[in-house]
Amino acid sequence: MIMYLLPLIALAMIIVPLAAAIKRNKEGAKVNRKRTVLLNGGMFLGTMILMTVFMPVLAAAQSPEAAVQAGATVGDGMKYLAAALPTGLATIGTGIAVGNAASAAIGAVSEDEKTFSKALIFVALGEGVAIYGLLVSILILNG
Repeated sequence: MIMYLLPLIALAMIIVPLAAAIKRNKEGAKVNRKRTVLLNGGMFLGTMILMTVFMPVLAAAQSPEAAVQAGATVGDGMKYLAAALPTGLATIGTGIAVGNAASAAIGAVSEDEKTFSKALIFVALGEGVAIYGLLVSILILNG
């Protein structure tokens, strides 16, 4: 039973700081955005570490024979966490890069329509970072 509740608890730990900040913002109270983002990031990191460590332990505790047959270990959880990090961080970087490049491209194209192809290339270059992160994740999972 606890194995099914643990992901819900983890999801609540991640959502609660953002939900509280949104509620305070709607009420007109001052929201410290830096504190909210750091709290959410800390909760996310803590949740991922707890899930990586405790899910295989709980699976092994409920059915040791099935866990041995499936080969579930803490190392498997770490492998999936290690595969998720490059993709997640690369997509965050891609979002920042494409956001900046696209706004500059829109400004350049609005002044001179001949710059469209050059602007499109710079926007597409930012997307390459996400593809590299995905390739690293695939290499980690298959390695």
